Amino acid sequence: MSIRKAEKSQVNILLVDDHPENLMALEAVLSSAEYQVIKATSGEEALKWVLKEEFAVILLDVQMPNLDGFETARLIKRRKKSKDIPIIFITALSQASEHVQKGYSSGGIDYIFKPFEPAVLIKKVEGFIKIYQTQARIKTQSHLLQQHATELEDLNQELKSTTAALRKAEALARAIYDVSVDTILAIDSQRRIVNANSATKAIFGYQSSEIIGKEASQLIPELEQSLAADNTKLLCTIGLPKKGKPIPIEISLGKAILDDQYLIVCSIRDITERQEIEKARNEQYELLEKLVQERTLELCASNEKLQLSEQLFHKTFEFSPNLMVIQSMKDGRLVDVNESWENITGYRLEEVENLNPEMFKFIEGNAIMLFPQEELLRNVRITYETKSGMIRDGLLSTEVLKLKGERCLLWVVTDITERLHLEKEMARLDRLDLIGEMAAGIAHEIRNPMTTVRGFLQMMKARPQHNENQEYFELMMSELDRANSIITEFLTLSKNQAVELKMDDINVLLKTLFPLIQADAFNHMNDVRMELEEIPNLMLDQREIRQMILNLARNGIDAMRPGGILSLRTFCVDNEVVLEVQDQGSGIESDVLEKLGNPFFTTKENGTGLGLAVCFRIAEKHKARISIKTSSQGTTFDVHFPT
Repeated sequence: MSIRKAEKSQVNILLVDDHPENLMALEAVLSSAEYQVIKATSGEEALKWVLKEEFAVILLDVQMPNLDGFETARLIKRRKKSKDIPIIFITALSQASEHVQKGYSSGGIDYIFKPFEPAVLIKKVEGFIKIYQTQARIKTQSHLLQQHATELEDLNQELKSTTAALRKAEALARAIYDVSVDTILAIDSQRRIVNANSATKAIFGYQSSEIIGKEASQLIPELEQSLAADNTKLLCTIGLPKKGKPIPIEISLGKAILDDQYLIVCSIRDITERQEIEKARNEQYELLEKLVQERTLELCASNEKLQLSEQLFHKTFEFSPNLMVIQSMKDGRLVDVNESWENITGYRLEEVENLNPEMFKFIEGNAIMLFPQEELLRNVRITYETKSGMIRDGLLSTEVLKLKGERCLLWVVTDITERLHLEKEMARLDRLDLIGEMAAGIAHEIRNPMTTVRGFLQMMKARPQHNENQEYFELMMSELDRANSIITEFLTLSKNQAVELKMDDINVLLKTLFPLIQADAFNHMNDVRMELEEIPNLMLDQREIRQMILNLARNGIDAMRPGGILSLRTFCVDNEVVLEVQDQGSGIESDVLEKLGNPFFTTKENGTGLGLAVCFRIAEKHKARISIKTSSQGTTFDVHFPT
């Protein structure tokens, strides 16, 4: 059960009985504003209450299940806190002496037999409560007395400690007063000296006894003016010694009250030596300040030059067309990369905190030792890989520099990919020029006899006696025609061959050639698709552009297996007209890709190796360029015409 919190004037009474009706009867009898009645229906519950609350008296039923009244009483008496609680047994059992004796031995101090007289019960309970209250008052008074005694003892100890501390402080003050190198004067309100220490002799030349009772102005003429300023605690003035010139002194002022007498305490120090030191120090300071100013001007000039140098380096680093990387020589991390690095490699600084060892390789194929080395490199041929996987060529140089006090290595990569490509292209064009010049020189000499031979073959073919050999004549004439077409291709390679440029539409040419290309694709069981966007007219040599389209289309058809699709497209991009020929072949090997466009290079059994060479020459004559994209899914040739 729960109980309300008892008022301070109330005391607790514990009623223990396993019959609720008995508890109610007891509660009715003992109900009072001075008591708080707590009920328990078992010995176990009673023990719990005893652990939680204090009780003036316990009324305990003897006969209860599990834990009877006698055992409950014994357990209560075993606990130090509850052993003094008076227990009254209430029982309806025998009043035999042995039964009563058992109750007293269990810790009970009284018996009430049922049925009981309410008045008797009330009187007994009131008696025990008065005893409890008296004991409580005695305990409280005893506690207060003990508390007061402790406080008095503490005050006495504090007084002793304070007295000892005061004596110690007085002795210490006297020792300081006597041994101080400063003159200490005590001056009364009449500005007369009432006390002085022995240091007065050292500074002013007077014995203490000589100046006691004298006016302080005899030693310190300007003291009165200084004392007029209430806030003055430290002043520098002039002191008058017994003999000799006035001396500079420093006075620390303090105020004290001793035996109701107002005193001014002056601690006086001779500062002659200190002023000389300060004068020398000021002279040194002025000299040092002058030197610092001169050095500062030098440093400012040097710093300005350094800033200009750093700005120049920063601009050179940031806007150089070369790839530049600054790498820490301490731990190998990248400190900075320039814009050209980011644009060409595709990597930003945060993506390449540490360089990939496989990214840079010497031209022989060995990976470069990327951790900063003392040995510097100069224009070493390398290859490097971009973020997209492209392999590019470059010349690598390194230089050691200091950046914010840290030793770093500057990597400078001059990209020569385009230069090498141009060199290869120029070599290829030179070969084309040579072949073209040769073709132009000998074409006339070869074609004349070929024309004569073909004419006689036609005459002989027309004679009746050669009817049985018609297929041989056809074969010989077709081979002569094939030789003539090869000579024509040779002439196309000639750099100096004239072209007839006229405004024309590539879309119209594609539509004209589409049936021919479609028929060729059909023979190879392939298909052709054409997607033409609106494009501007261009200056074209129609005959040569037709030849280029047919060469690219037939190469694409030859590259595909049956069922492939050849795509022909035109579109505009970046001020260029693009003619695109895309096949679905197996792609071009990298070693073959490098040789494409070289005269006489072919992968076909019956090819002449002139088709793509002619295409590149035609593109050059039209100031166009051919780009190639290839993969295992096919190859795309893009011809870019400037508009």
